[in-house]
Formats: sequence, C-alpha cells, structure tokens
Amino acid sequence: MDAKKTDLYAMDLSDVQWATSRKCVYGCLTCVEVADLGDGARAVRDSKHRDLPPLRFTAEEWAAFAHGVRDGEFD
Repeated sequence: MDAKKTDLYAMDLSDVQWATSRKCVYGCLTCVEVADLGDGARAVRDSKHRDLPPLRFTAEEWAAFAHGVRDGEFD
C-alpha cells in the first residue's frame, strides 16, 4: 500500500460528516454513504452496515471512479 493510502487508513473517522444520496430513501437496501477526507480523498461505507470499516479512496482514485460513472462504465 502506498503512503497516501496508508495515511487514509490511519485517519480517525469518528468525526467525519457522512452524506447519503438524495435518491436514497428510507428502507432502500442499496445505499452508500460518502465522507470527504480532505484534499479530494473520500471514504465510502454501506449505510446498513455502519459497523464495518469504510473503504477509503485517494483523490486520484475517486476522480477515476467519478469519471467512470459519468462515462457510463458501470451501467
């Protein structure tokens, strides 16, 4: 694991603000929550399993994912 990724996983996330999509409604089984970790990095967790450790993405990884979503790579 590179230094950026190691630093992200060493971060304490107890005070981050998690956001859920506006399209996620109560009772939805496929929602995720995203938190801004600064400098473009993000953390992602499953809203129904908040006890599991969230995934953490560098700014570069998150940008690649966002571009893939916009380009329809995950349809």
